[in-house]
Amino acid sequence: MADGPDVPASADDSASSTPDEISIQEALAYAIRLHLDNALDGAETLYRRILAVAPEYADALNYYGILAYQRGRAEEGIHAIARAISLVPDFADFHINFGNMMSGTGRIDDALAAYRRADALSPNDANIYNNVGAIHMACGAMAESEFALQRAIALDPTHFRAFNNLGRLRSRQGRDEEAVEALCTSITLMPNNRESRRLLATAYYTMGKRTEAAAVFKQWLDEEPDDPTARHMYAACSGEDVPLRADDTYIEQTFDHFASSFDEQLQVKLHYRAPELVAEALARHAPSDDRLLDLLDAGCGTGLCGPLVAARARRLVGVDLSGAMLAKAEGRGCYHELAKAELTAFIEAATAEYDVIISADTLVYFGALEAVLAAASTALRPQGVLVFTVEEHPDAEQPADYRMNPHGRYSHSRDYIARVLQDAGFHVVELTPAVLRREAGKPVNGLVVVARTS
Repeated sequence: MADGPDVPASADDSASSTPDEISIQEALAYAIRLHLDNALDGAETLYRRILAVAPEYADALNYYGILAYQRGRAEEGIHAIARAISLVPDFADFHINFGNMMSGTGRIDDALAAYRRADALSPNDANIYNNVGAIHMACGAMAESEFALQRAIALDPTHFRAFNNLGRLRSRQGRDEEAVEALCTSITLMPNNRESRRLLATAYYTMGKRTEAAAVFKQWLDEEPDDPTARHMYAACSGEDVPLRADDTYIEQTFDHFASSFDEQLQVKLHYRAPELVAEALARHAPSDDRLLDLLDAGCGTGLCGPLVAARARRLVGVDLSGAMLAKAEGRGCYHELAKAELTAFIEAATAEYDVIISADTLVYFGALEAVLAAASTALRPQGVLVFTVEEHPDAEQPADYRMNPHGRYSHSRDYIARVLQDAGFHVVELTPAVLRREAGKPVNGLVVVARTS
């Protein structure tokens, strides 16, 4: 993946020339520490105060832009970085950050132009070539991607992220043994890197080597027995101690980590369609009158569903376990309320509060659905509508209600979905097959489910 916006060295050394400027620089250093510690509210407040006093302080504009982007306010972040570049045009890291933001918002040509400018200012920077390689991979330009990644590795043979990306590239090309080689090198360079271990295991189970994938997670679990990702993924690959649903800590940790690149990863690289499928199903089955609805987006993530359904909502509430994802959802400006909470507990606390509950690709982290669907039935008003997606059980010859798959998500059978909905007091309106996304070049088959309360 492309590196996220950086926290670079200062572009302005003049800030140490007077006592007042020293005070501003020290304030910026403290704001950066808050930022790195994920104390985002405090960091943003301090960045704003610094810019109120020194509106042309390029470093402060850069860091504020990074934070705004991370909190889902992409255009505000881009504007701040662009302003920093206009003030200090010859500092390469500003252009790298600008390129990362362009990449993250799908403006590939602008991203590549920014990286070219950064390369001109700071020739032979391996980070730039790694990011360019990641962009070309996302666009399907595999030869250009490999050239850039190999260049990054030649410039910095210890660049574990470039080896990560090279492993991902080779896996997508079906060069599985070479992918494993690159990912093993990445782990050698950074032994405790979570992403390298996850990618190596992914490469193994993509090759059908589930035992080898489980062994990667077992070694990780032995070294870090309390790590929720190692525990969850070892269960997924080994079939041992499979939980009824993904652990809260695993969900929070996983999606906090991916929040900054989540939309790009899903929409650009995986052709993610679940939000559109949910919105289309709601349009087919929502109340036919023009009244506005009280609507809950259950597992809202970065808020991809929000803009698609906001026009029908009198009140649009989002709930998610990941604070970083909620920060991105807040930046969309369409939710009336956002809550950080476990999904089932949040829904159970509501009684006849909503006309509609939607959930795009959230129940794939639940195996047993009885509790959450019973809660949804109680939270909906009479004739309330529930719309959600799940991955469909892949093997009809080995019937099961649900199964945990090696990628860590659950798939469900149609019969189980229909039975649990009926037991919860719903009338099943629609159970439609659909491709939810693509992974490793293959379609992920799922179901769009619509049900109505009695």
